[in-house]
Amino acid sequence: MAKVIKKKKKGLKSLRSTGGASSVETSPFRPQFIEKTPPCAHTCPNNNRIRKWLMTISKAEDFGKTYDQAFEEAFYIALETTPFPSVCGRVCPHPCETECNRKEKDGAVGINKVERAIGDFGLEKKLPPKKLTEEQRLEKVAIVGGGPAGLSCAYHLALRGYPVTVFEAFPKAGGMLRYGIPDYRLPQSILDAEINRIVDMGVDLKLNTAVGRDIPMDDLRKDYKAIFVGIGAHRGLKLRIEGEDAENVFTGTDFLHRANSGETISVGDKVVVIGGGDTAIDAARVARRMGAEATILYRRTRTEMPAIDEEVKGAEEEGVAIELLAAPIEIYRENGKAVGMKCQRMELGEPDDSGRRRPVPIEGDTFDLPFTSLIAAISQAPDFSGFEDLREGKNWIKIDEKGKTRTPETFSGGDDVNLGLVIDAIAHGRKAALAIHEMIANEAMPEKSTKEVIRADKIKLSFYDEKPRVVAVELPVDERWKDPNVEIVRTLTQDDTIAESKRCMSCGDCFDCGTCWSYCQDNAVVKPLVKGEPYKFKLEFCNGCKKCAENCPCGYIEMH
Repeated sequence: MAKVIKKKKKGLKSLRSTGGASSVETSPFRPQFIEKTPPCAHTCPNNNRIRKWLMTISKAEDFGKTYDQAFEEAFYIALETTPFPSVCGRVCPHPCETECNRKEKDGAVGINKVERAIGDFGLEKKLPPKKLTEEQRLEKVAIVGGGPAGLSCAYHLALRGYPVTVFEAFPKAGGMLRYGIPDYRLPQSILDAEINRIVDMGVDLKLNTAVGRDIPMDDLRKDYKAIFVGIGAHRGLKLRIEGEDAENVFTGTDFLHRANSGETISVGDKVVVIGGGDTAIDAARVARRMGAEATILYRRTRTEMPAIDEEVKGAEEEGVAIELLAAPIEIYRENGKAVGMKCQRMELGEPDDSGRRRPVPIEGDTFDLPFTSLIAAISQAPDFSGFEDLREGKNWIKIDEKGKTRTPETFSGGDDVNLGLVIDAIAHGRKAALAIHEMIANEAMPEKSTKEVIRADKIKLSFYDEKPRVVAVELPVDERWKDPNVEIVRTLTQDDTIAESKRCMSCGDCFDCGTCWSYCQDNAVVKPLVKGEPYKFKLEFCNGCKKCAENCPCGYIEMH
């Protein structure tokens, strides 16, 4: 049996007053492993376990896994919080990347592109979700609206064994994912596949069924233990200027809905789109695919545009003109059709409630802009017909931190609460599902994490090698016109996904680099014999020198 040889502790020597004998004095501080919250997961509205699935792929070989095994494991980690990794990997504006600590070194990790690759792997392998229980509960739950919020709620309830029925007013489920995002960004085949995966869990999907019109809400309250309302915001807002009732003036949501439904729309050869959000960008790019010139009119500057930057750049590459600091004030009509408009030049004043600088008219500075069709993509709102009791005054539906409305056993989320991102809606649906489960099964919702969010100043950036961000392949512009619906951005190859995952710095969690073990001269750090098992401290050997904490690259070790 091997003997453990204790090394002499190195401490600070001092003479104590009692007799003047020399003794060894060590620091009172000792190391602790303290996991932190990575900023990516903190910034994600759904708190997806981003670090976990990135590091699962990154460390696959070190931990004796094939990359197919790692991708499958990462896929199921993603499915713990979202049923839509392939969808979000295509359309989410990835707020997680804006806070990635790696941006302080050589650019944020391409989280969005990795999520898409993981999601597509799951679709390709036809991997089914893993239910959390085999128990089939008796309490039925109704979901009103088959958009991302409703489907997320249905998915998380189905995972827990609930019989769920989704009532969808339109011919197909998906909400704004289906009717508001063009195929060149989100192919309907991808959306169908992720929705079908939810339906295959036993979720009953009733299409062309509008609650409030075909079925009164009161009937649902009699038959279902809980109701989740996720009706979205499909009604485009008007400009409120004279002449916009012409047949060739559309709202952004109506135009995209009709285009995504396969309807032939005659827009002529010169389309003007008003607005600066994703709907405006999508509408302009769809108009280009219909053969028209497209101009976007936006009342602020490019900096204030809320649209995803990559999509704005894509529009410019495709020849969409952007007229900034201008707003419509009058529409000209001839023979019942709108033919142009008078525009007001603007300048930026003080910030408004949104935090953006307010556009202020420049007196006497106007110009005319002709068009064959006009698309007003300024905003959108829910249609509350049949849901009036859920509204509070002029406000939309109000919910508490668990998604509960003021009506008993009724929950809500998504764009009918406030306009937000797809991932916001998914988060609302998941939170409401957990709250419904808590209400029915008396199983408390998980408490919100109180772990410290670790920032770049706690990361040893110099430890990590420079690794340029992997750039996804895009279809050249001249090839996009051959098929207006063809997807522009390609999914990362497996090799590229692995390379991008390896850029993750595992902020706030051990990734088995061995640095602490290498620096400890007192055998106080126990390196696991099996890769992936946790490191341990033998504090009786530790003299508090702090070397492990000072050199831990990911900020996992603290002295206390």
